Amino acid sequence: MSKWQKEKKIVLEAAKTMLEKRLVVATAGNVSLRLPPEGDKHLLAITPSSRHYDSLRVDDIQIIDFETKSVEGNLPPSMEAKLHIGIYEARKNVNAVIHTHSVFASAVAVAGLNIPAILDDQVVFLGGEIKLARYALTGSREQVANVLAALEDRNAMLLSNHGAVGTGRNMREAFSTCELIEKTARIYLLALSAGKVNNLPPEALEAEKALYDTLQNSGD
Repeated sequence: MSKWQKEKKIVLEAAKTMLEKRLVVATAGNVSLRLPPEGDKHLLAITPSSRHYDSLRVDDIQIIDFETKSVEGNLPPSMEAKLHIGIYEARKNVNAVIHTHSVFASAVAVAGLNIPAILDDQVVFLGGEIKLARYALTGSREQVANVLAALEDRNAMLLSNHGAVGTGRNMREAFSTCELIEKTARIYLLALSAGKVNNLPPEALEAEKALYDTLQNSGD
């Protein structure tokens, strides 16, 4: 049995729940979890490439290092592994990353829009505005750079013509982030269709962003 059995199960359960909640279809999207380093080697557990989530087993979850080299498992890791690694390298407080193709978030991304700070929980838990990254090919260095530029110190961002990325200090938090991205995107599109979007007032935005910063710097 793998010494990372518990961590691989966490990734597997998140991937299956992501499918069940219709945040992805078939083999789309990906899920990863940062693992404790071994010496100077940084590791993560990640879903494999092009595998249907409903048939995945614990042993199908791949363990790779930050050079994308296999440590455990015989399947190719997600082709967006570098995106996950880039986030882990840039954000030391992030321990889980989930990439979804949820419908409303993807619709906003196709429309080429950022989602401004419109909801209290959006700012408290996501960090504020949900920014859209410039388009880049999947798995490219440019994609990683664009994701980091859009994410900054927040927990959520959108991929142009693609989907969304949610992060967290643990897997539960990252999953909640993805659900909140989708909820916020849906509300934003409904408000746009109603003809008016009211952003949060500056004083609320400042106070809630301070609360977000406090939460991110606290323990799990």
